[in-house]
Amino acid sequence: MSKHKINKTYEEINSRIKSGEAVVVTAEEMVGIVRSKGPEVAAREIDIVTTGTFAPMCSSGMFFNFGQMVPTIKASKVWINKVPAYAGLAAVDAYLGVTEPCEDDPLNKIYPGEFRYGGGHVIEDLLRGKKVLLEAKAYGTDCYAARKMKKEVGLADLPYALLCNPRNGYQNYNCAINLSEKAVYTYMGMLKPHCRNANYCSAGELSPLLNDPLYKTIGMGTRIFLGGGIGYVTWHGTQHNPHAPRTAGGVPRRPAGTIMVQGDLKQMSPDWLRGVSILGYGNTLAVGLGIAIPVLNSEMAAYTGVSDEEIFTQVVDYGHDYTHGIARNYGEVSYAQLKSGTIEVNGKEVQTAPLSSIVKAREIAETLKEWISSAKFFLNRPAQTLPDGLD
Repeated sequence: MSKHKINKTYEEINSRIKSGEAVVVTAEEMVGIVRSKGPEVAAREIDIVTTGTFAPMCSSGMFFNFGQMVPTIKASKVWINKVPAYAGLAAVDAYLGVTEPCEDDPLNKIYPGEFRYGGGHVIEDLLRGKKVLLEAKAYGTDCYAARKMKKEVGLADLPYALLCNPRNGYQNYNCAINLSEKAVYTYMGMLKPHCRNANYCSAGELSPLLNDPLYKTIGMGTRIFLGGGIGYVTWHGTQHNPHAPRTAGGVPRRPAGTIMVQGDLKQMSPDWLRGVSILGYGNTLAVGLGIAIPVLNSEMAAYTGVSDEEIFTQVVDYGHDYTHGIARNYGEVSYAQLKSGTIEVNGKEVQTAPLSSIVKAREIAETLKEWISSAKFFLNRPAQTLPDGLD
């Protein structure tokens, strides 16, 4: 075996994909390979590591064009199934956010704040082939005389539908507890009083950005699995924070990087984009997302070999501290501990539960592996990698 350092290129790896020679493993499989053989050997043997995550991602939505009418219209307000969309774009363009609630949900009148249907459910309905009610209002101009539009549309009826998510794929996230005396209802789920449960939301060793912690291969133009179809990273996401404290291996100990992503909604599947209602919080969308990471060298082999035992996050009180902007934490736990079902907080054993589906994350990684192995998916060199905070 050659002692020269491995330095592969995207072109070499794509050539191996095309010829059927690329060696592809999932992030879970890579843990054992790096552990048993070391990063140098792993870099020689493995070309690509696939990752995946499936969890609620509130900063998501759909840009869409709903087609003109006669006389023409310049919509100023738009609703789909009574869910408001933002119409301040152009004549018949709009953006639907997944956390926007239905204005006319009868359950809201019985249980104020209990939004059962919203933008995420509209997207899922469209993907399931259902017709939705589109309504638009306008103030009327000489070139756009119509003032109202009302019609039923399906996904095929929309001339354009783009899933465009400003913040997805969070690189690590808090473990949420509640130390107050009453239950609290949050985007991390219901948290029982007196720290009787702990919720977390990450796929750990399968999570995309945790396998490339310093964003060496992920950036503008990176091709990804998105919602069951192919999408792209278009830039870093909102709240991207590369300055978060890290382990010696570069893995952040707190919420850190995020990515903005987009893709053609018409190629996607309701299996991987699911409307979600979170009790006492509101509605959102569960998004399936996966990234194939090229093993360019031993450094990338080491990064993609990270295990749940080596990924840590902070235990944060959502009963008081989080809402009051207090940065206090109540310990640091690994994802191996979280996935075991219990952690210890203040000397007390506490049950844990994930909002992120490990089963679905694993399926995404396996799907990407199959796409690459059958030469249906190639890697893109990013035009610009994400800001890493190291400058």
